[in-house]
Amino acid sequence: MHHPHHSHVLQLDIQGTPQAWISLEHAALHVATGSVAWVDGDGPLATLRGGYNVARGRQSVIDIHPIMALAGAPRLNLFDVVPAFTKAKLFRRDRMTCAYCGQRFAERDLSCEHIVPQSRGGRWTWMNLVTACGPCNGRKADRTPEKAGMPLLYLPHVPSRFESFLLEGRHIRADVHEWLAARLPKGSRLS
Repeated sequence: MHHPHHSHVLQLDIQGTPQAWISLEHAALHVATGSVAWVDGDGPLATLRGGYNVARGRQSVIDIHPIMALAGAPRLNLFDVVPAFTKAKLFRRDRMTCAYCGQRFAERDLSCEHIVPQSRGGRWTWMNLVTACGPCNGRKADRTPEKAGMPLLYLPHVPSRFESFLLEGRHIRADVHEWLAARLPKGSRLS
């Protein structure tokens, strides 16, 4: 089967909270087992041919929508789960912009910068990390922004669940991107 570029489906819980990006096959399984409560997006992402039904004398067809919510109570409240941290997501959260000089850089020229240095107990968390370019990172060295005389140009924040899925930076279909963007918190840098 030929995979379109956008072969990932956004799986939600019944309340509409993003759970995961899943493959077309995985999505087809949800449809086939009747676990889908509702779907969204601008029409099907793909139509898969299922098994041949002898009684009806025809092949079943499964429409896979780009956004699908699964029936059943969510196992955990996803809003209590802090989105997993990755370097790529941090750089996208901060729009590839150095928190000290305010210039934009290519991903390879950026680094994860601890606001409170690790040597002083600074943790590897969304709230203690910002994006910095090489020269600023070197200049700030092992000091806090105050000590280094380098105030932050923007503050870190923990991405919401919806932001986190946008930040993963897959090639997201326009309709799915809009769906997620419409649910961002007020004042999000991504909206």
